[in-house]
Amino acid sequence: MAIVGSGIAGIATAYYLCQARKNASVLLIDCRQPMSYTSAQSGDNYRNWWPHPTMTAFVNDSIDELDRLARDTSNVFNMTHGGYVLATRRTDVDDLITAIQGEVDAELLSGQREVRKKFPALSAAINNVIHIRRGGDISGQQLGQYMLEQLRSAGGRRLQGEVTGIGPGYCLEVNTAEGVRVVNADVVVNAAGPFAARVARMLGIELPVKNIYQQKIAFEDHLGAIPRDLPFCVDLDPKHLNWSEEELDLLAEDRDLAWLAEKMPGGTHCRPEGGPQGTWVKLGWAYNKRVSEPRDDMANEAVIDAQFPEIVFRGAAAFIPALQAYVDAPPARFSHYGGYYTMTEENWPLIGPLDNTGAFIVGALSGFGSMAACAAGKLCAAHICGGVLPDYATDLSMARLDNVELMAELVAAPNKGLL
Repeated sequence: MAIVGSGIAGIATAYYLCQARKNASVLLIDCRQPMSYTSAQSGDNYRNWWPHPTMTAFVNDSIDELDRLARDTSNVFNMTHGGYVLATRRTDVDDLITAIQGEVDAELLSGQREVRKKFPALSAAINNVIHIRRGGDISGQQLGQYMLEQLRSAGGRRLQGEVTGIGPGYCLEVNTAEGVRVVNADVVVNAAGPFAARVARMLGIELPVKNIYQQKIAFEDHLGAIPRDLPFCVDLDPKHLNWSEEELDLLAEDRDLAWLAEKMPGGTHCRPEGGPQGTWVKLGWAYNKRVSEPRDDMANEAVIDAQFPEIVFRGAAAFIPALQAYVDAPPARFSHYGGYYTMTEENWPLIGPLDNTGAFIVGALSGFGSMAACAAGKLCAAHICGGVLPDYATDLSMARLDNVELMAELVAAPNKGLL
């Protein structure tokens, strides 16, 4: 069985294949080192809040697996359980409560006094907080390394090279440093992340996916602006950034930057990084909507937006006021990075058969790859090995594209769970 792609989704699929079928011959193929492309840029957060019960059930299963693995490994991947804080200045949040679908443990804090009592770092303007209790963060890299170790112990192998063609009978051409190698496989799994559409075309299949580049920063919080016990916090509200009149005039004069004076979407998020004794903080904001082709070098100046650190600091300072100090004087030590959200229009994954002759896919994991990888890999392995499939298996596969009613509902939904 050949798995094309050694990000967290491909690694998890290989791991669960070896769990489901003893002595399975599993080969991970990638031109890069494992977990070194999109998976290396993950925010590494998890939550079971989703605006559809199918996705809630799917991610709950994945969190169950993360819990199990944390117990079995003495928590080698540093799983935490602080939850998610969804913050808003709105006073009427009935629609947000209604949007919590499936088995979700959530607490509503209403009124500025209640919010500030529980989360004093948040702006005094926040009127309501929904605290999703089943959430937190992990080290995706450590999770991937653990699975790779288990895979090696079970006889799984890696091949570093680029798949350039897939012929009849799943004959893969792989361009390696030593030249072109031919790999014959009875099963091919497309786990190529942002390159999934390219690999699918080698099989004569067009995938309904797009790639959108989203950015994050991590910085040393030398001012102690963020409490170390603060959960992952999301500002749900659209907002105008706090520019001065002079800055607004300058933005208006620049066609490429004028959009920064317009209302920005919600979703600015923040969390401490490195545990109680750490000093680093992560900020993100998935406001980009532009579809682009994946590049080999994600730090390329044509991909990464030099304005992003200032933008995200301004956005985050709107709901965590202590961060305003970093708008005025940016931190000396910070890391600016990004990765591709490979996603369907409805923001659901594609997991299962690609056709009727042995090809499978585990992909379109958007911005939720780390949290969903366990359930995604286990589900793909169950499809391949003829295992018991969960109730949501069909709806997370390519088969849902033929369900006209479901697709119309999902595409029209105002909230697709994108954070």
